[in-house]
Amino acid sequence: MANIKSAIKRIDLTRKQTLRNKSVRTNLKSTIRKFEAALEANQVDEARALLRDIDKKLKNASKKNIIHKNAAGRKLSRLTKRLNSIG
Repeated sequence: MANIKSAIKRIDLTRKQTLRNKSVRTNLKSTIRKFEAALEANQVDEARALLRDIDKKLKNASKKNIIHKNAAGRKLSRLTKRLNSIG
């Protein structure tokens, strides 16, 4: 454990940021799982709505440096390609 006051503050701050980032990532992953389940069930309209939600969440996460900008674009591109291949 750190002895310096500023180091202790940084440790606390890092813990808070880690929890927030983990929450955003988990929420994003569960939305992607719902999207994939909708594709499997051939629910194209629901999948389109979920894709819009995923787009918003990915852009927000990349803006806050939770995930890399290129990774967000790549994920969205692949999901869009899967949706377009179905219908």
